[in-house]
Amino acid sequence: MPGQFEPLPGGGAAVALDDVEISIIRSLAVQLLELIGPGPAEDASDDPLAELFAEGPSEPPSDPVLRRLFPDAYGDPEGTPQAREAEEQRAHSAEFRRYTENDLRAGKRESALAVIRALDAVAAQSAGGGGAVLKLSAEESRQWLGALNDLRLAIGARLEIADEDDTDLLYRLPDEDPRKPMVMAYLWLGGLQESLVVTLMP
Repeated sequence: MPGQFEPLPGGGAAVALDDVEISIIRSLAVQLLELIGPGPAEDASDDPLAELFAEGPSEPPSDPVLRRLFPDAYGDPEGTPQAREAEEQRAHSAEFRRYTENDLRAGKRESALAVIRALDAVAAQSAGGGGAVLKLSAEESRQWLGALNDLRLAIGARLEIADEDDTDLLYRLPDEDPRKPMVMAYLWLGGLQESLVVTLMP
């Protein structure tokens, strides 16, 4: 079980984590939370209908990590569109973002919080040192899957990974490269994510 998730009877998943691994994932999840930003203010409306129609931002974030986490919904993957098409795409993206980004942020925030809560619980079990086995319900496993994906997207944006060729280059970085620790975290989280995907397959 070390280093990869395995299925639990009745659904869910489990993975053995040592204290360093627990600390790394928790620290990354906290940083992700800080990047995503706080939830609704204390004086926000209690009316669920008002919350449903509350408008979010219409412009893409300036931070490249947030742009990776909250990309434009409309774009031309095949190339550069004509000026008129580009303007229409920007308008559609702005409208879509205005009504969806708040919900997307809330979902990512909840997934990151679920990771932190689970790690705090398992850290309490390993108070004597040596790590512990993290056990997740099926719902918690789905939240972890989302959070692991977000963490890899965030690190990938910082490493400027755009495609598979960029990922291949990471394996060849010399040990003295300052990006090496971030690369190791990126690859390790990818292995965790992949094993969790396999675990959750029917």
